[in-house]
Amino acid sequence: MIVCVCNNISDREIRQAVDMGLTTMAELRRDLGVATCCGKCHPCAKGVLNEHLKQVSETVLKRPTVIA
Repeated sequence: MIVCVCNNISDREIRQAVDMGLTTMAELRRDLGVATCCGKCHPCAKGVLNEHLKQVSETVLKRPTVIA
């Protein structure tokens, strides 16, 4: 879904940015242009960001430990 209509940024692009290492709204604004025009997308973009950060964190915690 399109999160930022002004800059045509989707939730998928936000999740990909998180996978590339972005962790804050300031970084999303700087690198993707999210919430730099009208700002109406800020709450939704922040929700997508936080949800994906949580999901990534849980995935990392669930990885099995390999004992050699």
